[in-house]
Amino acid sequence: MALRIKSHWHDEDRERSLEDIGGALGINAWRLAKDKAINLHGEDFVYDSDEQRMAVIMEFLIFQVQIVDRLAYEVLSEQERRRLILAMALSGASQVQSNGVDLFGPGDHGKAFLDRLNQRAEDYSEFGLTQDGPSYPFTRLLGHEIQQIMGVGAQNRWVIDQVMDVDGPEIFKKLRRAFTDLIG
Repeated sequence: MALRIKSHWHDEDRERSLEDIGGALGINAWRLAKDKAINLHGEDFVYDSDEQRMAVIMEFLIFQVQIVDRLAYEVLSEQERRRLILAMALSGASQVQSNGVDLFGPGDHGKAFLDRLNQRAEDYSEFGLTQDGPSYPFTRLLGHEIQQIMGVGAQNRWVIDQVMDVDGPEIFKKLRRAFTDLIG
């Protein structure tokens, strides 16, 4: 069953702040990331631990923050874009924190996500995005990072192809639609 992304407000007449929009995008990104992590398992790729699964979810989240950053660059001022991305990142960190505490116990799981996001932002900074989606190097970085997390053994050898050819493009399509609808 396909994951449905919420991209419309219940009260469409009410004005929304960039922080509201960023928060909604962060929640949608979490749902997409979790869905894609589950999908990898459904495609017979193997996780050794919940820590691995959470690390994969975080990589999918980071990828999505980068996509929204590129989409926002086209339609928002620099200051507006920063506000939107910060709100999205904090929303993602909140989801990671809450779920991390449930899975692993007390800890600063959200900060670990934000630290990784800041590190990856530099890695992603040179990669482009067009109307058709992220460039090859953009999705390759995502696939490479997920493959490094899951291991390159026989069972996970082709995870990079799954991420680059299927999951990355699907995420882009759903996230772009949500972004366009929520920015309005």
